[in-house]
Amino acid sequence: MLSRTADHLFWMARYTERAENTARMLDVNMQTSMLPQSEQDAEQGWRATLGISELQNAYDHKYGRFHTRDVLDFMVRDPNNPSSILACLTGARENARAVRGTLTTEVWEIQNATWLDMQKRLKSNLLETDPSAFFEWVKYRSHLSRGVTLGTMLKDEAIYFIRLGTFLERADNTARILDVKFHGARDTSKDITQRDFYYWAALLRSVSGFEIYRKVYRDVITPERVAQLLMLRGDMPRSLLACMDDVVENLKHIRNDVSADTERFAGKLHAELKFGHIDDIMKAGLHHTLTEFLENIYELGNRVSRDFLVPLAA
Repeated sequence: MLSRTADHLFWMARYTERAENTARMLDVNMQTSMLPQSEQDAEQGWRATLGISELQNAYDHKYGRFHTRDVLDFMVRDPNNPSSILACLTGARENARAVRGTLTTEVWEIQNATWLDMQKRLKSNLLETDPSAFFEWVKYRSHLSRGVTLGTMLKDEAIYFIRLGTFLERADNTARILDVKFHGARDTSKDITQRDFYYWAALLRSVSGFEIYRKVYRDVITPERVAQLLMLRGDMPRSLLACMDDVVENLKHIRNDVSADTERFAGKLHAELKFGHIDDIMKAGLHHTLTEFLENIYELGNRVSRDFLVPLAA
């Protein structure tokens, strides 16, 4: 496959996943902001959302003050914010348009229809009147895109690059959410208050993990178990281990003459999660572990770009 085509497929998937992740974070924060809390706590929650995407400085530079309406506008419809939902879905559609011949008609039509419908929804003031409905729509369109992709495309290199982009982006997002939210907690002791319960429940809901947590642990929510679920459980779809399972598997299908080191790098990162233990992680420091993981995911993305997405010099 041409590296240019692989690049478009890879980033189409990453942008679609990023739009969904942004919608998840904003939706959960909208719900938690309605709980009884001080204005300072509410602002801290929104600033944490900006911090997850490393957008705090960009937001402050543009607005200079905090307001929930401004955060939503910045994270949803600002075309100059590369992580906004508008920018992500536009990027996904443009990358899909560039490789229409590689995609099935159904996959292209989903991307195009999503972009067109987004324009109408943003103009209809749905974000102001019912933001949760808008975020649910974004998540639904992402689910639909993945389903149509798996249900209609040939299992060749094209779909492997799409899946690789999806799971690299998802791993990055889950690590960021866990790191920022864990540090935002007032107390990580085992004595969980009602407020703490809503806090950790919101974190789990942001990655569709609340019901899964209840099914797996059947007990009160504790920070250590939340970290274990979102890092080390391969049967949790959005966990770091589950993402790396798929990253490693898809890399096998697209390997080339120069990708052996990248596969080894991904395999090492995967093994650390597969054979890791939550007690060792907590002892070493969760923030340290997640920071190291994020650095490695960033490096892995660069290696993928170098080995597959950038044309080799003659």
